[in-house]
Amino acid sequence: MQRLVLGSALVAALGTVVLGAHSAPPPTASLGTARPDSPIAPAPITPAPIATTPTTTGACADNMVLVEGDYCAFVEHACKRFVDNQIERDRCEQYQATSRCLGRSVHKRFCIDKYEFPNIKGIKPVTAVNWEEAAAGCARVGKRLCKDQEWTLACEGPERLPYPYGYTRSSEACNIDRPFVKPDNDKINDPYARADEIERLDRREPSGARTQCVSGFGVHDMTGNADEWVVHEEGKIDKKPYKSGLKGGWWGPVRNRCRPTTTDHNQWHMGFAIGYRCCTDASTTAK
Repeated sequence: MQRLVLGSALVAALGTVVLGAHSAPPPTASLGTARPDSPIAPAPITPAPIATTPTTTGACADNMVLVEGDYCAFVEHACKRFVDNQIERDRCEQYQATSRCLGRSVHKRFCIDKYEFPNIKGIKPVTAVNWEEAAAGCARVGKRLCKDQEWTLACEGPERLPYPYGYTRSSEACNIDRPFVKPDNDKINDPYARADEIERLDRREPSGARTQCVSGFGVHDMTGNADEWVVHEEGKIDKKPYKSGLKGGWWGPVRNRCRPTTTDHNQWHMGFAIGYRCCTDASTTAK
C-alpha cells in the first residue's frame, strides 16, 4: 500500500489515499519460518477433512461463488479517521465513501470458495498451515490457491469497498479486533506443549457465523477469523516480496481490509491464525 503524502493538515482532513495493492505487513500471529523437516517446525493442529472431488453443476463447483468483474490495480480509498487515532497501526475506522479506480483494470472470471477451508458453513477454518500445505490442501480437492488479485476482487465486490461490508470498520460484522494475546514461543516450539498453547490463543469462529461478514459477490469471512494464504503473482520464491502472500488478516487488532497483501513470509512460515481458501478457473460452458 502506498500513501499519497499531502501534508499534515490535509492528511487530517482527507485521511489516507490507498493507491496500491500491497503494503507493509501488520503484526503477525507467528509460529516461525522453519522448513517442514526442521526439528522445531510446528505441525498443523487442525486436521484437514478427507479430500473430496467437488461437484460442478454450473460455472463453479458446489459451495463456490462465481466472481466476474474488473480488478483495479489502484483504488482511491481515503481514510477519514483511524482507530484510536493511531495511523501507524493502519486500522481505518471510517473511509470516505469513494472507491474510484485510478489505474488500469483487468477483467477476471473465476470461482472462489464461499468459506475458508474446509469450506463448510458452521465448521471452524483450518489454521496453523504453511503456504505449501495450503496449496496441497487445495490440490487435493481439485482446486488451487487463489491469486492475490482474485482474492482482492472477491473481497472488495463490484463496488471496490475497503471492507467487504462497506466503508466503516466493524468488529460486529466480522471476527476482528480481538485483544492481542502474546504467544509463548517456548511452548509453541515445544511439540508437547504446542497444542495447548495454540488452543489458549485461538479465537476462531465457525465459518458463516457472522452473517454481515460477506462481500458483494457473496463470499464470507474474507477479513478476520483466519489470515489467508494466496499466490502473490508478482512475488518471488526465494526473497521478499515472496510469492507466498497473506490476505484479510486474522481475529487480532490488525488491518483486516480487502486490499493489503502481506508478502514478507516465506512458504514455510506458519502462524496459529493462518488458514486459506481455494479458487478454480470458471467453466466456460456456463455463463
